[in-house]
Amino acid sequence: MKRILLLSALAFVIATTSAQTGFWGLIQLPYASEALEPVISRRTIELHHGKHLAGYVETLNLLVKDTEYEGKSLEHIVRHSSGVIFNNAGQVLNHILYFQQFSPQGGGVPTGRLARAIEEQWGTFDDFREEFEKRGAALFGSGWVWLAQTADGTLIILQEPGGSNPVASGCRPILGFDVWEHAYYLDYENRRLEHLRSLWDIIDWQVVGERYARP
Repeated sequence: MKRILLLSALAFVIATTSAQTGFWGLIQLPYASEALEPVISRRTIELHHGKHLAGYVETLNLLVKDTEYEGKSLEHIVRHSSGVIFNNAGQVLNHILYFQQFSPQGGGVPTGRLARAIEEQWGTFDDFREEFEKRGAALFGSGWVWLAQTADGTLIILQEPGGSNPVASGCRPILGFDVWEHAYYLDYENRRLEHLRSLWDIIDWQVVGERYARP
């Protein structure tokens, strides 16, 4: 029952499948491409969303056509596929969650149930934040660092290589930072940790808090 809750509750942020065609479109950003400056530049947003994510969406649509995955949810594909289909489905899911968690009015700290759960797990939000940044900076190569929720409701920090997502291991993704170089190199060059530390200033904690499922 808890696993069903964790996975099905993602539906409100993954409204990207057409009921008529079973294919995905590129999500619209909930802010202007320059709205997150100086944390993320307009040029980075244009390339990251308009080129990288668009490429994953186009490739995934081509790959799943006339296969067992056509018409399935992104979560289903990530949980059950492998190889190139898994990589592209994971990256589409990752980037939808990533871009929707930001706001030019973001920042501050989480509140409510999510804040209490973080404090129960790490002691303070600052301790969680420090551990999250360390795990993101330490991930070798390209990938993601996620705050995720296990099937029993526990909060954990996961390093996901490549295009993987916590959904692949039955967890619920709550907050994700992209550590592929295309996410930050134009703005921060090789300073990955600086990039990670700056992202807290644009986190929309209302959006992120809504991803946290009641245990």
